[in-house]
Amino acid sequence: MQMAAKEIENKGLKRGYEVTVTSSEIEKLQTTRLAEIAVTVQMKGFRKGKAPMNVVKAQYGDSVLGEIVETAVNRESQKVLNDNKIKPAAQPRIEIISFEKGEDLKFKMEVEAMPEFKVMDVKGLKLTKPVADVDDKTLEDALTKIASQNSDSKAITTKRATKSGDIAVIDFDGSVDGEKRDGMAGEKFNLELGANMFIPGFEDQMIGKKAGDDVTVTVTFPDNYGAEELQGKEAVFECHIHEIHEKCDSEINDDLAKKLGMDDLEALKKILREQMAGEYAQFSRMKLKRELLDQLDTGHDFELPSMMLEQELEMITKQMEQERHQQMHAEGKDHDCTNVKLDDSETEELKAIAERRVKLGLVLSEIGTEAKIQIGQDDLQKAVIAEAQKYPGQEAQVFEFYQKNKNALDSLKAPLFEEKVVDYIVELADVTEKSVSVEELTKEDDELPAKKKPAAKKKAPAKKKADAKK
Repeated sequence: MQMAAKEIENKGLKRGYEVTVTSSEIEKLQTTRLAEIAVTVQMKGFRKGKAPMNVVKAQYGDSVLGEIVETAVNRESQKVLNDNKIKPAAQPRIEIISFEKGEDLKFKMEVEAMPEFKVMDVKGLKLTKPVADVDDKTLEDALTKIASQNSDSKAITTKRATKSGDIAVIDFDGSVDGEKRDGMAGEKFNLELGANMFIPGFEDQMIGKKAGDDVTVTVTFPDNYGAEELQGKEAVFECHIHEIHEKCDSEINDDLAKKLGMDDLEALKKILREQMAGEYAQFSRMKLKRELLDQLDTGHDFELPSMMLEQELEMITKQMEQERHQQMHAEGKDHDCTNVKLDDSETEELKAIAERRVKLGLVLSEIGTEAKIQIGQDDLQKAVIAEAQKYPGQEAQVFEFYQKNKNALDSLKAPLFEEKVVDYIVELADVTEKSVSVEELTKEDDELPAKKKPAAKKKAPAKKKADAKK
């Protein structure tokens, strides 16, 4: 293809080119495309595929120009990259400078090249792997927590009144506008007071009552209640309290284990210890990986593609704002879209996080490429199975989703590749295990090391007031 490319920018990773595609070449592309159309087109007065080229051109010539321009730009852009041995860090930015029918096509291409850098020697890298044992006290604490989460209840023997947290065994019969309604009656129902199981206000009116009391409860259905005909309606419930129960922790014994589907307490302890050991192993891996990434971060210094940084920062920012929006919504706070925007200090920290992620991504990619690490079909199948296990009862739908969505399946490759590269480096590294407490092992780390965090701006010292209190 006849074209001319002139370099107009070469600074750092940025490259700029002004490309000209001759009108004669555009004409050739148009003729080729029209010939393809002529074979299949049905035109009035001619058999299918038999219309003369001049007739096809008169009918379709102008309409294919947009397609031709796109084809020419794509081909010539790729040729410029190949000729200049540029591996783009992101999709090149294209701007059409000029194009008229019968004239040359001129466009500008801006692109950032992938940085070239030397990977540090990872063989013999010194790493520390923190480990913690599942000691008896930790196991007992876990059993105590399980017992409290699987609490029993017992009837109170005193004549005290109900309080929040009690379980009232009640009969109830409700009506709206004096009419009985389906689903508004029950017998010997265990109602936990304060659990908000019933209409707002119902449980509050059951507090301070005693076993044997008859209680009339008047409430109003919420405006967003599921049954539209009851929204905003007042309801009256006639209730009778049979018994009052108070919750108590289950005893840590064979009965608790059987309630959880185990044969006995020893079986429960064994399963629990294995689960906790597995969790600790995951935390050990996370800490080891964190130290490895920190060393890779400090061991490399090269220019990062601005386009990749922009994309990463935009993704992190959107994620942070979405999480903040969801948190405010969950807390019932009044807010609008402006309330979730990040301030300057938060944005600066996210920029540092974006820089770290982009740099480490490039470094791990280079190490993996040099080591010829690949993601096989077995790796992807294991990843899909792991994803499906996160949604009990919906495994079939998860499998079907990944079967029908290639992009979603491809999205699993990046984290798989990263973990494989980390495994590869760890095998070459000099790893020393260090015993730590469970608290230290499970402590969450900030994404940025302390020394990498942007320095906070110092506030000017407040002026002392003459009448300040001592």
